[in-house]
Amino acid sequence: MKLHEYQSKQIFAQHGIPIPHGRVAAIADEVRAIAEELGGKVVVKSQVLVGGRGKAGGIRLAKTPEDAAGLAAKILGMEIKGLPVRKVLVDEAVNIATEIYLGITNDRTSRCPVMIASSEGGVDIEEVARTDPKKIVRKRIDALLGWRDYQGRDLASAIELPREHWRSFMSIARGLYETYIECDATLAEINPLVITKEGHLLALDGKMVIDDNALYRHPEIAEMRDIDEEEPEERQARKFGLSYVKLDGDIGCLVNGAGLAMATMDVIKLHGGEPANFLDIGGGASAEKVREALSIILLDSNVKVVLINIFGGITRCDEVARGILEALKKHKAKLPIVVRLVGTNDEEGRKLLAKADMMTAKSLAEAAQMAAELVKEKAPA
Repeated sequence: MKLHEYQSKQIFAQHGIPIPHGRVAAIADEVRAIAEELGGKVVVKSQVLVGGRGKAGGIRLAKTPEDAAGLAAKILGMEIKGLPVRKVLVDEAVNIATEIYLGITNDRTSRCPVMIASSEGGVDIEEVARTDPKKIVRKRIDALLGWRDYQGRDLASAIELPREHWRSFMSIARGLYETYIECDATLAEINPLVITKEGHLLALDGKMVIDDNALYRHPEIAEMRDIDEEEPEERQARKFGLSYVKLDGDIGCLVNGAGLAMATMDVIKLHGGEPANFLDIGGGASAEKVREALSIILLDSNVKVVLINIFGGITRCDEVARGILEALKKHKAKLPIVVRLVGTNDEEGRKLLAKADMMTAKSLAEAAQMAAELVKEKAPA
């Protein structure tokens, strides 16, 4: 779950990280009033859950409250990468001397958190890592020991931070680590962390990604979810406890088990097809759950063929077959559907599908090949 900039910075402030004064607004008149409170010169920042806001014109400097209101009116009518801007953050303008990057995320290779810092803040950190990797400094964090102050000093020294700012930098690094741990985040990022001309460190921008599986521990964060910026299919999938990610292909995938779902997508691509989604119905899925999962796929206008791959252990193949038939009855779908059922009650499941004249396959490779060929047949000559 991604948080907006203003939400991330509010959480940062709770952990002692200094942020600029500012508030969120949804209409231009609110922006004018906030700008007046902040002294007139402000930055108006679009709040959408994508990168590249500045390049798209979604972050603008205003010198007067009237200027801020005019810019807000333009920004609130924008779409950035397909997402409408419904809110803006109005922050006090800051005199920037230096921009730094500071972030913490999961290091899956070493299986521990890693704090990352760079003297090249305010730009795409992935691009810096690609073009000038020496500018990226990493400190892995022992899960038992946690973040240690000496690691903060090491980072400050490695990015050649002036020594008079070390104490503030170390405090911010500790606050960012505490934020990451206490919120069950997979990413907590300040970019840029700036040194102002007055000599203060401020988190000028913030980004957080929270582990969905831990949201039950954080109801106050779960309430921050912006459902307007999610795909409708993903909202529906979450409602029924399904793992769904929309992709750009045309072969809809319904699979039980995340590993099997990944393998299914790989085999589809091996046979020249393109998956339209990742959809894991999980173990022991009921007919109702299967029905809703297939319904999500059938409502995707990009899908030309559906491939259902079930390896039944605790998942009963006859329950899956009933769910498929219920979804088809509900939507009166005419899309080709290829089904591979193996495991618990697979014979009963195949008999149910045979009565509906559905295409079945004995192996995943056969199913993927059939699906890819059906897409080609439906393609315009």
